[in-house]
Amino acid sequence: MPAKAKWAQLADYVRERIESGELAPGEKLPSTAQLKEEHGVSQTVVRQAILVLQMQGWVEGVHGVGVFVAEQLPDAPGRSDR
Repeated sequence: MPAKAKWAQLADYVRERIESGELAPGEKLPSTAQLKEEHGVSQTVVRQAILVLQMQGWVEGVHGVGVFVAEQLPDAPGRSDR
């Protein structure tokens, strides 16, 4: 099986931080530049990961301000706070 795409790995990483409570609802995510630097990926990889997380309901983008953890998180397997 081929390795998981970098954007998918990054999306999984951010989703896991949200699920663990490390990133709380309403909290701002690190900037694109910070995520690029921290994970050694391109801006395109970061944008794709954020886009997927937005479509899944994990994060919300505010134009010109940043990307924030969604106030209402989607149901996820293993979440015990529901």
